[in-house]
Amino acid sequence: MNNYFTYKPLELIFCSLVVCCIVIIAMKELFNSYWPWYVAGPLIGLMVPVLLIFFNKHFGISSTFRDFCAVAIPGRIDYFKYDVKEHLWRNVLVLGSLAGGAIAVLLTGKPVQVHISPQTTADLKELGIADFKGLLPDDIFSWNNLLTIKGLVFIVIGGFLVGFGTRWADGCTSGHAITGLSLMAPSSMLAVLGFFAGGIVTTHIILPLIL
Repeated sequence: MNNYFTYKPLELIFCSLVVCCIVIIAMKELFNSYWPWYVAGPLIGLMVPVLLIFFNKHFGISSTFRDFCAVAIPGRIDYFKYDVKEHLWRNVLVLGSLAGGAIAVLLTGKPVQVHISPQTTADLKELGIADFKGLLPDDIFSWNNLLTIKGLVFIVIGGFLVGFGTRWADGCTSGHAITGLSLMAPSSMLAVLGFFAGGIVTTHIILPLIL
C-alpha cells in the first residue's frame, strides 16, 4: 500500500478526477441548484488529506496574501523575502477557487443569493440594512459608501484587520478550522475559539454601535 501511494500519485489523482466527473455527470441536478452542505462540505474537507497524502502540503487560503505582497514589494521587507515560486501551488488553488465559483454561477444560471433566517433579516432591517439581493448588502459594501465613515470602517479598516489578523494568527478559517483542527493543533483550536468569540461580540455589540 505504501509503495502504491509513493510511486503512483498521478495515476490516483487522475482516477479520482475521472470518478468525480462520472458522479457529477450522473447527478446533473446538482448543476441546477446550489450544492447542499452535505455535498460541498465533504468535498472541501477532502482537500486536506489529498494535499497531505499526495503533495505534503497544508490547505490554506490567507497565506496567498503574503505571496501577493512579496511579488508587489520584492526585497524591501524581511517578511516578504522568500522564494514565492515554491508556493505557486496555493496561488493556483486560490485562482482555481475563484474560477470554480464563477463557473458554478454560470452553470446554475441563477443569481447568487444568501439565504438567511427570517429573524436575522428582521434584526438587520432594524439596524437599517434593507438590501438582501446579493452576497453583500449594498447598504454597506458599495463604491458609493467607500468614502463614508461607515464604508471606511467596514471596507478599509475591516479589510486591513482581516488581512493583518490572518497573518498574525498564521492562518485563517481554512488554515486553522479545516487543516489545523484536523491535525489536532492546539494553536488552531485557540484560533477557532477566537473566531467564534469575535463573531459573537461583533454581531451583538460592535455592529449595532457602528450601524
